[in-house]
Amino acid sequence: MSAVTLRIGEGHDTHRTIAGRPLVIGGVVITEAAFGLDGHSDADVLLHAITDALLGAAGLGDIGEWFPNTDERWRGADSALLLTTVLHELQQRCLQVINLDCTVHAEKPRMGPWKPVIRRRLAELLTVDLQRVNVKAKSGEAVGPVGRGEAISATAVVLLQHVPGSA
Repeated sequence: MSAVTLRIGEGHDTHRTIAGRPLVIGGVVITEAAFGLDGHSDADVLLHAITDALLGAAGLGDIGEWFPNTDERWRGADSALLLTTVLHELQQRCLQVINLDCTVHAEKPRMGPWKPVIRRRLAELLTVDLQRVNVKAKSGEAVGPVGRGEAISATAVVLLQHVPGSA
C-alpha cells in the first residue's frame, strides 16, 4: 500500500478598486459593480489567491514569480489562463486538487448572491466536483481599505494530493 502524500497551500491577494474596468472575481464578471480592480492582468483577486495557494502547496513559489507584472505577455490577461497554466504544471507533477476553501473580502458589491455562480466556475476551472469547492464572503465592516471600498481582498486554502502515474 502506497503512502498518501497531501500538500496544503494558502494564498492571499488584494487589489485597489478603480473606475472604468469590469469587476471579475473567481472568473465571473460581477455585473452589478460600478468599478473593477486595478492590476496588470484582469486583477481577479480570487483567482490570484487560488493560484498562489496552488503554487504554495506544490512548493513552486508564487504568482509574481510565474506571471510578473513586468512581463507584457500578462497585461490584461484573463486570470483563468494563469490558473490553468499552474494547474497544467501540477498535473505534470501528478498533483490533484482535493478541495478548495476561499473567502472574498468586499464591502461592495455584496457577494452573497454571487457565491453559487463563482463556486460553479471555480469547480469548472479546477475540474473538481462542486462539493470540493467552498466560497465564503465577508464585508469589511467599514474598517480599513476593504471596509471603505478602496480594495477587495481574497484568501484561499487548497489541499493537493500526489497521485503517482496520474499525469
